[in-house]
Formats: sequence, structure tokens, C-alpha cells
Amino acid sequence: MLYQFLYPLHADFTFFNLFRYITFRTIYASLTAFLICLILGPFVIRKLSLMQIGQFIQSDGPESHLGKQGTPTMGGVLILFSVFASILLWGNFNNHYVLIALLSLFLFGFIGFVDDYLMQIKKENKGFTAKAKFLVQILFAIIVSYLIYKCPDFNSKLTIPFFNNYSPDLGIWYIPFASLVIVGTSNAVNLTDGLDGLAIGPFIVASVAYMFFAYVTGHSEFAQYLQFRHIGASGEITVICGTLAGAGLGFLWFNAHPAQVFMGDSGSIPLGGILGTIAVITKQEILLVIVGGLFVIEALSVIIQVGYFKMTNGKRIFRMAPLHHHFELKGWHESKVTVRFWIISITLALISLSTLKIR
Repeated sequence: MLYQFLYPLHADFTFFNLFRYITFRTIYASLTAFLICLILGPFVIRKLSLMQIGQFIQSDGPESHLGKQGTPTMGGVLILFSVFASILLWGNFNNHYVLIALLSLFLFGFIGFVDDYLMQIKKENKGFTAKAKFLVQILFAIIVSYLIYKCPDFNSKLTIPFFNNYSPDLGIWYIPFASLVIVGTSNAVNLTDGLDGLAIGPFIVASVAYMFFAYVTGHSEFAQYLQFRHIGASGEITVICGTLAGAGLGFLWFNAHPAQVFMGDSGSIPLGGILGTIAVITKQEILLVIVGGLFVIEALSVIIQVGYFKMTNGKRIFRMAPLHHHFELKGWHESKVTVRFWIISITLALISLSTLKIR
């Protein structure tokens, strides 16, 4: 909103010309989201504690987690509020991709909030059934994918990393493909959220990586030089990515070990959803496998474990899935698992950024 109100003043006051620069607004959107999280964090944590919205720990998990019983959860509402408030100040609401990204965050945030609400406030242990949650995710992802598909500057050609001359056109089939990306990312981030700071750290890294991709995609000269498909309006997604990274850092302040609050489904589901949406908007959907490689590994560990368990009538490949629990049960301290997974995430993000030059 500041952009809409203050930038028109640049004709009389040259200072306000700063608001037209995406880089300027990205920096201050990030700082705003960070400060909102930092300032409101203690209040939100106290409120969640008073409402007795605490984490339930399963008895069949690692014994070290039993001490987390009752730690406030649903901290995702703090992240979502910080993001929406910051974008309200620094975002360009004349941009259709900004509106679609925020819609994605809202819709998937609704799923996560209802799931947490049923479990934490209504005290229904299972919340959404897995089938119901998946069907609603699919529905919302199709809505978001359709809106992206219908944008005037969007095309349905697929970007294949390292093969710049090969871009198959999916046509109308782009909608189910994009929906799969969004739903898959949402669930992958949700599965990763099992240790203090484990999910939010790689999410911050992925947000920063896509901040670069969004800026390059939206900048005609950079896109041409680096042989990226230019999508002019996608440049504003840079501000969204910066805001997500800032809010993530603010939340990490309280989520670092030992965590004072967990994000719950209210955070992990919408954060994964918007990350997948951003990958689709910037035409870097396949590259998300590398950028968010840690999320992919965690999700695959669950799929492999469940599949192998059913095929072998009860045998397991991992001591426990998702993968982070496997290393915990091998004797790694929780902090060691988290930091090493962060290192893997940063490494994968750097590899993905190298594709800016490898075309």
C-alpha cells in the first residue's frame, strides 16, 4: 500500500522515487516482517500458552521429544500475519502475481489453521483426515494454478534446467502439473517440520534463492543475458520472497532449539504452498527439486518407508520416518540433525543458483 500511496509523490519529491525499486522494497519488506515477528512473538507465545494450545508428542517417537509436550504450537499464525502486514505496506497490489501468491498463502493457511484448530482447540486428535486434507489441497492448488495459467504474460512452456533449448509446451495440462508442484511442496514442508528450527531454516534458504530467480525473471536485461524466460510482472514476487525470508528469520528467533513455539500446520502447509506457487510463477518448478531438495528427501523417506513396510509385511528401511527421526534414533543430537540439514539445504540452494550461468 505504501507503494500505491507514496510512489505517485515522486513527481514532487524525488525521495519517493525509491519506492519504484523492487530491491528497495524487498529489503524493507523483509525487515518489516522480521520486526513484526520479533515484537509480537512473546505476546503470541503467551496467548497460545494461556489458551493451552500445546504440542502433542506421540509416545512412539524419539524419547528426547517427550520434553516438548505442551510447547505452544500454531505459531504459523505469527508468520502469516507478519507476511500479510509487510506486503500490505510494501507490496504492489496492482500486480496480479502478488495477488495470486497471497491468495495461495491464504487458502493453504486456511487448511493449516482448520487442521490445527480441530486438534488443538476442539481437541480432535486427528484433525483433518488425510484424505480430506489432500482433496482440499488439490482443489485450492487447481484454483491457484488456473489463475496463474490465465495471466496474460504467462505461458505453459516448461523450463528444463541445463536444457535451455528444450521447453515442452504442456498447454492446458500445465494446470494439473502446477497443482502437483504446489500440493507436493506444501506436504513436503509439512513433513519436514519435526525438529526445532528444521523446517523454517531451509524455507528461508529457498525463499532467498527464489528471490534471485524472481528478480532475474522479471528483469528484461538480466533475463536475456542469463537466457531466462522473461516474465515482466513476476519481478514483484521478489518482494514476496524477501518478506517470507524476513518472517522466517523472525520466527526462527523463537523456534530455535529449545523451541519456545512450533509453527504447526498453520505455518508449514501455507509456507510450502506459497513456495510451490512462487516456483510456478517464476517458471522454475523443476528447479524446486534442487532448491527444496531437503524437503524432497524428507518426503521421499516417508514414501519409501511406508511402501517398503507394506511390501515386506512390517520391515523398515529407516529406523523412523521422516528421515530426521532416523538420525535422531541413531544417536545424533537434535541440534546436530538440524544444523547439518541446514548445511545440506544451503549447498543445494547454491547449486541451484549456479544454474543462472549454466544454460
